[in-house]
Amino acid sequence: MARAIGIGDVVAITATVRRRVTEDVVSVSLPSYNFPHSIRDSSKVKRGQQIELTGEITRIDEEAGKVTLAMGPLVTVVIDKVRLVEKYRPPKRKKPLRDMVVD
Repeated sequence: MARAIGIGDVVAITATVRRRVTEDVVSVSLPSYNFPHSIRDSSKVKRGQQIELTGEITRIDEEAGKVTLAMGPLVTVVIDKVRLVEKYRPPKRKKPLRDMVVD
């Protein structure tokens, strides 16, 4: 994979505001995602404005060129539409994860 992203990485995607649903909920359109998506937003965004949303990668489909992001609900988009924000780093462990034999 050219971008070297993996499971657990935090990525950003640019969304376009469709309309305000309620005072604190906005409907947005995500590139290559063919369903409406709503987010909580109390700022003064307007229709047509672009905003950046972040999510954690939960699945990568290299054959289809798509990634699934956890952004509240799971959202699957084309991998070319996401930008890496932060690489996942596994936690440091003092002890191994397996049991050790004690004599």
